[in-house]
Amino acid sequence: MRYKKFFALLLALALLCGSLSGCAAGQTAAPAEPAVSFTDSLGRTVNIPETLTRVAPSGAVASMFLATIAPEYMTTINATPSSSQYKYLDPRLIDLPTTGQMYGSKSTLNLESILTSDVQVVIDLGDKKDNMAADLDALQRQIGMPVIFIEADLPHMAEAYRTLGKILSGKEARGEELAAFVEETVSMAEENAANIQDSERISVLYTSGSSGLNTNAKGSIQAQVLDLMGIENAAVVEDVSNKGGGNPINLEQLYRFDPDVILFAAGSIYQTAAGDEAWQPLRAIQTGRYYEVPSMPYNWLSGPPSLNMLLGVWWLGNLLYPQYYDYDMVEKTQEMFRLFWAYDLSADEARAMLANSTLKDAS
Repeated sequence: MRYKKFFALLLALALLCGSLSGCAAGQTAAPAEPAVSFTDSLGRTVNIPETLTRVAPSGAVASMFLATIAPEYMTTINATPSSSQYKYLDPRLIDLPTTGQMYGSKSTLNLESILTSDVQVVIDLGDKKDNMAADLDALQRQIGMPVIFIEADLPHMAEAYRTLGKILSGKEARGEELAAFVEETVSMAEENAANIQDSERISVLYTSGSSGLNTNAKGSIQAQVLDLMGIENAAVVEDVSNKGGGNPINLEQLYRFDPDVILFAAGSIYQTAAGDEAWQPLRAIQTGRYYEVPSMPYNWLSGPPSLNMLLGVWWLGNLLYPQYYDYDMVEKTQEMFRLFWAYDLSADEARAMLANSTLKDAS
């Protein structure tokens, strides 16, 4: 799906260009930077600067990836981090110009912020979408700078980090470090999924929204972690939505799904579900097998589906299948925060972060 408002913004670009440095008549163009040829995940061949140290992300997914490998190279960010996220993230991200989102229901790409940020390349990361090649070609022509796409869903995430490490100056070792963790995580999940017996398989409903009646259905991009881990996604629908809000359902569908476990996104009804007559008939509520997905600095399962899914694999595996995912989740959370965010999370902070996300008899 093409991003909304995009072509309207492109139409306005001609007016903007006259006010930008280098576009005014009579000015001398800056000398071109040495370039190398790069083939992106769509098969597009694009010339990018040989020394790449100034990049703009296309949206939330790209912002998250770039913030873990080269925050000092980011000239913009999709949105200013919230006050609750501040302490976990590189402080340089807080004051960056915001550019919005290229794709999705909140498409608000701010071309002026990109063009005035002294950026060398716009980088889009995530899952492939319809008409992407045409969209990125159009954007590249209009802004006069390279725009590339790197596929970065779970199956391609390790390679995405390696690719970023190769094209971003001096970041190859960091890209390899992150890629190795991705491979460790995915391999562990695949091996454990193959070992889980049918009698052990757990059905899970992953909900969001203030009513808890938005679900991330089986096969959706937002539910990649469940599919990877061999968890039975209780929400099976005909028209699967890949949007952040997922598929809305009604109470009749909720009762029909009746999962073993319910995962509530932060901001949903985790705190009130047990006292809600509409939710009380569900097995997961009656047995206390409902949990809130950890959400700092981002939701660990999706919203958006980015590198945060890796944290979700370790958390959800340890929660649902501790016989296969056998480790101390507090220590693992500390390790992952050091790796991704260079944040020294204390054990007490980790326990607080997992307070609503741990087996109730264990807490």
